[in-house]
Amino acid sequence: MTDRSHSPRNPIVGTAQGFGVTFKQIFKKPITQQYPEYKRPLYPRWRGRHRLWRHENGLEKCVGCSLCAAACPADCIRVVPAENTPDNRVSAGERYARIYEINMSRCIFCGYCELACPFDAITLGNEFEISEYARDDLIYTKDMLLAEPIKQVPVADPELYDTPIPYYKTHS
Repeated sequence: MTDRSHSPRNPIVGTAQGFGVTFKQIFKKPITQQYPEYKRPLYPRWRGRHRLWRHENGLEKCVGCSLCAAACPADCIRVVPAENTPDNRVSAGERYARIYEINMSRCIFCGYCELACPFDAITLGNEFEISEYARDDLIYTKDMLLAEPIKQVPVADPELYDTPIPYYKTHS
């Protein structure tokens, strides 16, 4: 019995095997993803775009403690606190975040900022369409983080498209 791992292969046989794989795929139905009309379901614990929240009375939840910036391993969060005054009340605490910026090009979406925040002021949502043409546009300011995500496309009826059901949905 000979060891085939060291014997030279016939190039014609290798080429024929390669074409065999190609010919098998020609007769299969293609899998077409109808993106962005139909977005695939995300995992329940998906971590996407950051979002800052307000209380029901309109005050910001962020008190400018900078625990999120300290917990961030990528060092992409910048918080500059300022003191609340009686005539300019921004948050419920003594301080508020005068400047809150996240550099999304450096973020690794680990979720440590969300875990470090004692007031649940920052969360990571399901929005994943955050690409931009310039790096400067990936620095999200406090106003951008407090607002609803702009890029939202409604999910169309999945029955209209031939997008397969994800493996984790069918085998769980």
